[in-house]
Amino acid sequence: MDFKLFMKAITRFFSGVVLVGLLLFLPAGTFDYMQAWLLMGILFVPMFVAGLVMMKNSPELLRKRLNVKEEQSEQKTVIALSGLMFLSAFVVAGLNYRFGWIVLPLWVSYLAAIIFLLAYVLYAEVLRENVWLSRTIEVQESQKVIDTGLYGVVRHPMYMSTLLLFLSMPLVLGSVISFAITLFYIPIIAKRIRNEEQVLEAGLEGYSEYKKKVRYKVIPLVW
Repeated sequence: MDFKLFMKAITRFFSGVVLVGLLLFLPAGTFDYMQAWLLMGILFVPMFVAGLVMMKNSPELLRKRLNVKEEQSEQKTVIALSGLMFLSAFVVAGLNYRFGWIVLPLWVSYLAAIIFLLAYVLYAEVLRENVWLSRTIEVQESQKVIDTGLYGVVRHPMYMSTLLLFLSMPLVLGSVISFAITLFYIPIIAKRIRNEEQVLEAGLEGYSEYKKKVRYKVIPLVW
């Protein structure tokens, strides 16, 4: 086992747990926020299990997923906007619970949790299909175009899964206001995809032909 990679992953994991907890429970003013506990459970338990699996079977993929240092200046803006969106959505969800602005019924939270977990399965399948999947936009050595599986349906199945994940999170938290905030993820990833495809077309052999073969970017028959 790569001890340095393990420590980096476990530190990043627990930092995420603490940060999300602070963003939810401090604005809520209480730990008695069941929807927040539900979200943290479905978010971090599968994440921990997936991290262990990658550590054992694909440490190089885990290393790539932990790398968030973008070289593209345009993507640094995208990351900053995404961070602001999540911070706002979580804080507003906590405030929404505290002050009871527009609280969705519990069945919405449970249904959204099921959608979230299904999206997690989709996310895991994308990781299985694409060993070159990095969190930064780059063309890697020996990288090839993947056009089978989910990549035969849409060009960016990772964004399809994250769209479902991110839009379901505020509904798990019971906040329609936070859901409205996370809708900004759509133009954010549209901007990221434009830049990503420019990089891939310029540096990845066969990508232009792949774009002609697979028409849709994120949502089949829609986008």
